[in-house]
Amino acid sequence: MSLAACADDSGPPTLTWYINPDDGGQAEIARTCTEESDGAYVIQTALLPREASDQREQLARRLAAQDASIDIMSLDPPFIPEMAEPGFLAEVPEDLQDTDGVVQGAIDSATWEDELVTVPFWANTQLLWYRESVAEEAGLDMSEPVTWEQLIEAAAENDLYLGVQGARAESLTVWINALVASAGGEILTNPEATSDELELDLDSEAGRQAAEVVSRIGSEGLGGPGLPTADENASMNLFQGDRGSFMVNWPFVYPAMMDAESEVVDDLAWTAYPRMDADTESAPPVGGINLGVGAFSDNIEEAWEAVACIVQPEHQAEYFVTNGNPPSAIEAYEDERVQEEFPMADVIRDSLEQAAPRPQTPFYNEISIGLQTTWHPVSGVDPQITPGSSQQFITEVLRGERLL
Repeated sequence: MSLAACADDSGPPTLTWYINPDDGGQAEIARTCTEESDGAYVIQTALLPREASDQREQLARRLAAQDASIDIMSLDPPFIPEMAEPGFLAEVPEDLQDTDGVVQGAIDSATWEDELVTVPFWANTQLLWYRESVAEEAGLDMSEPVTWEQLIEAAAENDLYLGVQGARAESLTVWINALVASAGGEILTNPEATSDELELDLDSEAGRQAAEVVSRIGSEGLGGPGLPTADENASMNLFQGDRGSFMVNWPFVYPAMMDAESEVVDDLAWTAYPRMDADTESAPPVGGINLGVGAFSDNIEEAWEAVACIVQPEHQAEYFVTNGNPPSAIEAYEDERVQEEFPMADVIRDSLEQAAPRPQTPFYNEISIGLQTTWHPVSGVDPQITPGSSQQFITEVLRGERLL
C-alpha cells in the first residue's frame, strides 16, 4: 500500500523516506529533521525489504511506473547507476554537490557518469580483525601491512581458520572485487557502456591473483567446513571459535563480539584490509547507503532540503553510535562518542578513503550473479581457468547469449 507523498494544501508537505532496515536510527533522524525544519516539511519513513536485491526490485519497479510517492530513498551503492541511467533520480542541487569532508569511497559510490547523483549518508568498509595471540604466535608484526599470503600461511601452519565469506551471495562478489582491486585490476573497464559493449577484465593477472587467494582458502579447507554457505555472521562465529585466527568483515562485528567469551574480547584487534602485494595499498570493499530523491516526487525541493539535514555530521555520528553504521562525513569520526564506542573508527575512516566500489554499471545485477555462479564453490576455483571462464560466461549473459 503506497503512503501519501504530500499533505493537504493547508499544511507542510509530507515526505516519504524509503529506508533500509536498521535499529530505528533513520526514523529517529526523520523525527529530528522534521523538528528542525520549523514546519517546512514532515518526514515519514517507509520500510524497504531486508535484502538489498529486494529493495532494488521494489524501487526500480515503482520508479519505472513514475511513482510520485517516492520522495527520498536509502540506496545501496551498487544499484545507483541502474536508477540514475533511466532518469529515475532527481538532479542533486548545487549546494549538495560539495563533497569536501566526505570519504572518497562514499563519493565514488554515489557517482554515475562523473556526476554526483546521490548524496552519501553512511559508508561502510571491511577491516582485518585478528586474534593478537595468533598473530604473535605466527610472528606477524601487525603494526605493518600484512598480505593475504601471510594470513594463509599463518592459518595453514597453525591449523587455524580464516574468516571469509564463501556463500553464493553478494558477500562473495564483495570479496572477489576487493581482491581484484587490491591486485591493481578491475572487474569492469568501461562501466558506462551498453550491455553488449561492456568489457570485463577478469581474465587478467589481477583476476588470477584473486582466484589464487580464493582457491587456496577453499581447497585447503582454511575457511572452515561451512565455507560454501558462510556469510558475514557465519564468518564471525568461526572467528570466535577455538580455531579462529583472522577475519575480513564489516564493523558490525565489533559490538556483536563484545558479548563473546572474555578471552576472545581480550584477544581482539584490528587493522586495515589485507594487501595482495606488500608494497601496494589494499582496496577494501565499500558499502553503506546513499540518499536519492525520486524524479517523480511532487516535493523535490523539500526532499533535498530534508536530505541536507539527514546527512549532517552530527546526525551521522549519532547514527553510528546508536546503529553501528559508519559515517561518510570525516568530521563525524571526531565525535567523542564515536571514538569511545568504536576505537577502530580512525581505521574505518582511513579504509574508506582507499576503498574501491563494486562495478558501477546499470547491469551490476548480472555481473554480480554471474560472479557468484562461476566462483562458487570457492573450493572449485582454478586460478588458471576460473577468471577466463567467468569472464566469458558474464559477457555472454550481458549480450543475451546465455541465461543466469
